[in-house]
Amino acid sequence: MTIESTNPITMAVQPHVAQPIDAQGERPEKFFDNDFKRWHQKMLFYVTMLTLARFLSEEAPIVSEGETDTQKRVAMDAWVHGDFLCRNYILNGLSDTYNVYSSAKTARALWESLEKKYKRMPA
Repeated sequence: MTIESTNPITMAVQPHVAQPIDAQGERPEKFFDNDFKRWHQKMLFYVTMLTLARFLSEEAPIVSEGETDTQKRVAMDAWVHGDFLCRNYILNGLSDTYNVYSSAKTARALWESLEKKYKRMPA
């Protein structure tokens, strides 16, 4: 450590750089067909912390093939990317059922399939 890095004056004028959230430390354990309610709550908290929870309930925006409005195209691309991330965080939280659910087209479809299958099961 240099003297400059510990000098309060130097530290005060350096721009503050936000550090990324270490979400990896909060990742839920993999789901193994038991205690779905607990895993479901933890996964919901996790994707909420990653600001991806909206993809569990939102429909994809509809943009026509020939759409020329750049803002609509950018919004659609952003939605597709966020949905991809959310879907893959959930899929990576599954253990032996990954292959069963990996064909889900959206995070919402995946989430609803898991709820339909496991919410009725006793804890």
